[in-house]
Amino acid sequence: DGYIVPYKNKMTRAKNTTQILKQLRLCFANVELVEQPIDGYIVPYQDQHQSEYLAPCDRRIEYVSGFTGSSGLAIVLKKKAAFWTDGRYHLQAESQLDSNWTVMKDGLAGVPKPEDWLPSTLKANEKVGIDPFLFSKKQYEKFHKALKAAGNELVPLAKNLVDAVWQDRPAQPANKIIPLALEYTGQSWEAKIELIREKLKSEKAKALIVTALDEIAWLFNLRGSDIDYNPVFFSFAIIGRDFVDLFLREEQVSKEVEAHLKSAEIPITLSPYSTNALVEKIRSLDGPEKLWASVKESQAIHMLLKNSVTNESPIQLPKAIKNESEIGGMKSAHIRDAVALCEYLYWLENEVPKGTVDEISGATYLDKLRSKQADFVSLSFPTISSVGPNGAVIHYFPTEATKRQLNTDEIYLVDSGGQYLDGTTDVTRTVHFGTPTSFQKECFTRVLKGHIGLACVIFPDKTKGHQLDVLARQALWKVGLDYLHGTGHGVGSFLNVHEGPQSISSRATEDAPMQEGMIVSDEPGYYEDNSFGIRIESLVVTVKATTPNQYKNVQYLTFEPITLVPLMKKMIDTHLLTADEIEWVNAYHAQCREIIGKELEKQNKQDVLEWLKRETSPITV
Repeated sequence: DGYIVPYKNKMTRAKNTTQILKQLRLCFANVELVEQPIDGYIVPYQDQHQSEYLAPCDRRIEYVSGFTGSSGLAIVLKKKAAFWTDGRYHLQAESQLDSNWTVMKDGLAGVPKPEDWLPSTLKANEKVGIDPFLFSKKQYEKFHKALKAAGNELVPLAKNLVDAVWQDRPAQPANKIIPLALEYTGQSWEAKIELIREKLKSEKAKALIVTALDEIAWLFNLRGSDIDYNPVFFSFAIIGRDFVDLFLREEQVSKEVEAHLKSAEIPITLSPYSTNALVEKIRSLDGPEKLWASVKESQAIHMLLKNSVTNESPIQLPKAIKNESEIGGMKSAHIRDAVALCEYLYWLENEVPKGTVDEISGATYLDKLRSKQADFVSLSFPTISSVGPNGAVIHYFPTEATKRQLNTDEIYLVDSGGQYLDGTTDVTRTVHFGTPTSFQKECFTRVLKGHIGLACVIFPDKTKGHQLDVLARQALWKVGLDYLHGTGHGVGSFLNVHEGPQSISSRATEDAPMQEGMIVSDEPGYYEDNSFGIRIESLVVTVKATTPNQYKNVQYLTFEPITLVPLMKKMIDTHLLTADEIEWVNAYHAQCREIIGKELEKQNKQDVLEWLKRETSPITV
């Protein structure tokens, strides 16, 4: 899951980018935009906060290429244009990009990385421009080193070339900001600032520069809605050993926010939100003492610093390791969320045979059910509602042109979630309202085996996610199957549905070690092109495991489910499950029945409760 906007299938026409690319290329030699002529330009899926999810005003890739997914990178040269995206979006990119573009399916054998493709495509001494605010220091160095080694040059530009040709670019949102009560956060913003100041002292740094929107929202116990589905607001912050600067737009600072930020212990200076204001403040601070800006901060910020600490942000880890209040809130939110999803699945069971539900009307009904639950704020991403072949598009989103009718002959995959004041949810269930084929049941069961394998694992504290990933894939690998996405991502507490630093993936990247209190998704899948998609996704919290031994006094950890929504039994081939796996399914379903059943009774949803009892009855071989 993640942020997506409508996906067009092969029956719809891709955006004609000929004129846009022509205008962009004219900028390469425009002296008002570039000091020296350039030979290419890189457009990342980023904003100046290095966000994963973007407001419409920052979706430059969508404007330039027509691609509406949430991950991609475009390179425009004088006579070529190439586009990279990961396995979630290979089919989507093929459909949405016109003939001006070459689609590079990142992750497949033989597909070069963009930093390798560029030097092999450019002529000697050619230059490629970027907007340094849209590249992290790490991303910048990757391209800089590759181009320099080939005799080319990466050129940071003062002006964004896409913005220069984007005439109807939307305005930046400035929506309401709300304080989040201590009952939800479990820790005051003053205590969080003191925690950061301790880190500054240990690194002998004068101040920490923060531009990541979810980090600022978490740090100050504030939430907003400037980016759809993400309770964040446009802002910057600088946390000093003896000062705090928070950069916000004046119209967003209500009396409620002012009162929340007023503190006798830690005074805050409110400054206007603008890149220029941030740059001026950084310049005023730069001196012999070090400023802390992580490698994930923009290259533009690092270009300002003479003496810096580039370690990971000290906010990332405490944000990821949830406290008791946050874990309790996440569990409560998931109980109410499960009620909505159980209601939906019960409703579908009755309505689908009538032929009255399509992908859009189904998703709309589910969204409505969620919105009726207590403390609901918004969805956490647009509902992925996909039937049959549409389910094979990993991040499919239905439109009027692509929607299919839910039916009794094809698999239905629904990936959805909500933002509540006390937590964020993200859950995928795969169902069939007729009789699944033996191959579909085998695929579902092998995905389930992977889901169980990860859910049950006991591992040493500080184990990294990529060390666990194989557990989710091994049952698929045994028969030559796999999936082209990660297995797990961190989830915020009434924050972004994707957060780091932890993740579970086959790629040995810089995923942070798993620690007690971290919440991650467990979501293996399988996708048969042009036929069906299967994914089982639940959120789990990392907890201490009880083991008979404790080698070298190392604490062992395991996962505890937070998502409690039944798995469709008719999709399971029990002959493929071990006795332990059958026991796990029955124990999980008993938990669903007990905890969600009580909430259904409380909400007087007797019909859904009877459905839940039936769906969670024990399975046997």
